[in-house]
Amino acid sequence: MTENLFMLIFIVVIALLLFFDLGVFHKKDHAVTFKESAGWTGVWVTLSLLFFLFIRFQGDTVVNVHDKSHFVEQNLMYEHGVTYDDNASWEENINRYNKQLSLEYLTGYLIELSLSIDNVFVMIMIFLSFGVEKQYYHRVLFYGILGAIVLRFIFIFAAGALIQRFHWLLLIFGAFLIYSGVKMFLERNKKESIDVEKHPVVKFLTKRKLSTPRFDGHNFFTKVDGRWLCTPLFVVLMIIEFSDIIFAFDSIPAIFSVTHDPHIVFFSNIFAILGLRSMFFMLESIMDKFAYLRIGLSALLTFIGVKMFLPLLNVEIGIVTSLVVIVSILATSILASVLFPPKKAEI
Repeated sequence: MTENLFMLIFIVVIALLLFFDLGVFHKKDHAVTFKESAGWTGVWVTLSLLFFLFIRFQGDTVVNVHDKSHFVEQNLMYEHGVTYDDNASWEENINRYNKQLSLEYLTGYLIELSLSIDNVFVMIMIFLSFGVEKQYYHRVLFYGILGAIVLRFIFIFAAGALIQRFHWLLLIFGAFLIYSGVKMFLERNKKESIDVEKHPVVKFLTKRKLSTPRFDGHNFFTKVDGRWLCTPLFVVLMIIEFSDIIFAFDSIPAIFSVTHDPHIVFFSNIFAILGLRSMFFMLESIMDKFAYLRIGLSALLTFIGVKMFLPLLNVEIGIVTSLVVIVSILATSILASVLFPPKKAEI
């Protein structure tokens, strides 16, 4: 099976699962409950871990490594750090190769999942700013996922191709991640808001008279005086897609710090997005409990950015070490939020 064929099958399966979700379980608009969200989150996390196991034992099938030459070629191209051992059997070499791929996938998955949590703050703010009813949240997030899959596919494989040709781009990514980490730390207590009328998407549609301020149920378009116009729900969808692109500039370069294989980056990216969007309805009610999460995320971005510069000093941080550091940073920020919540300001 070729890499492109597997990628096509992967995208088709994900699309079918998504349409099954919308067409069967969410056919009627309703506010998603905590219990329902927990169930779907469990489904997507389970699928993500099953895919991890699939790569662990069939990773060579995914990337079509079928002989020694291709093994060596893939390792050199994507810098997996797994050298071919002529004294070992083919099965032993493939086992080491698949183990490396699976760890790269898992690490990338955790990076994307953790960094995208910050995007939940923004999505909640967008919904509230436009006064969207909770029963329509799922519909917007569903179509937002479809758009994210397409946009991230383009972004990831374009970035992968550029990195293969211009390896120094990783240093630019690293500098940008360090900048983002420091910026997030300095602005960790900043109360963000959205000026609806001044948002670029709103201004673009309003100036060209392509939108209406009136909602029309769950419809993204409605007919007004014989013209089809965008409803505020479509505007919200576009703004969420716009914000997702902005966040992708942090998360995708971060995953390229642990693997240069765009296929692994894409797989980990999509599963993390799917899990987080399902988790949204759980997180929206408890986000204020994670007071130190942004400090943890800023430390995570800074660590990954610095990691990209270490090869210049002939220092390499292995994939297992990276995974341990990432999990430790996230666990510490979450536990600190629960055990040592900041005192509320007295009125």
